[in-house]
Amino acid sequence: MKNSSSVIVAVGLLLLGLALGLCIKSGFDNFSNRSRVVSVRGLSEKEYEANKVTWPVVYKLVGNDLQQIYSQIENNNRIVTDFLTANGLTANEYSINAPDVTDKQAEAYNSGPTPYRFTVTSVITVTSEQVEKVRSMIQRQGELLKKGVAVIASDWNYRTIYEYTNLNEIKPEMIAEATKNAREAAEKFADDSGSKVGKIMNATQGQFSIEDRDPYTPYIKKIRVVTSLTYSIED
Repeated sequence: MKNSSSVIVAVGLLLLGLALGLCIKSGFDNFSNRSRVVSVRGLSEKEYEANKVTWPVVYKLVGNDLQQIYSQIENNNRIVTDFLTANGLTANEYSINAPDVTDKQAEAYNSGPTPYRFTVTSVITVTSEQVEKVRSMIQRQGELLKKGVAVIASDWNYRTIYEYTNLNEIKPEMIAEATKNAREAAEKFADDSGSKVGKIMNATQGQFSIEDRDPYTPYIKKIRVVTSLTYSIED
C-alpha cells in the first residue's frame, strides 16, 4: 500500500510539474508576442486657401473741434462703404465701429502743448467669405486715398486676418493619409526584421495645426496632423 501511494504521489507531482511548465512557457510566449511591437508616426500635410477674411479699414483724424471731426467721419465712412458695395460686398459683410476718441488735454502724462487736442480713430470691419474679392479691394485701397480717406495699412493692432474654417470636412481624409503613411513606416521596419505588421495595438490622433504658409501669403494655409500608432509584429 505504501509503494502504491508513493507511485500515485510521484505521478501527481510529475503531472503538476508538466502543467506548471506548460503554463510558464505559454506565459513567456504571450509576453514575447506582446512585446513585439513597433511604434511609428504618420504625417499628413496639405495647403488650402483661406475661406474667410477679416479686414479692418482704419483711418485717423485729428483736430480741435469734435463736431467738425465727426462730420468728417460721417463723410469718410460713406466713401468707404460706397467703395465696398461698389465692389460687390453687402451690408452684412461690414460693420461700422464707434469712433475711438483720444483727448490730449485729459492725458495725465501730457506735459506740453499739442497742435491738436483730439485724435479720433475710425474702424470699418469687413468680415467676408469672398476672400479673393476682398484681397482685390485691399490691393486697390489707394482709391480711397484719392477721395480723401487716408487708410492705415501698417498698424499691427488692425491687421488683416485670414482663416480656414472647413477643418471638419478635411479631417477624415487627412487622418486616413496619416494612418496610411504610418503603416508604410511600420511595414518597412517589419520587412527589415523579416516579419510582418499585425493589428493596431494603440493609436493616438495628434492635434491639427493651421498656419500661414509663409509671411507673404497669409491667405494660403498649411494644415498638418501627426498620428502615433503602435502595431504588433508577427512572424
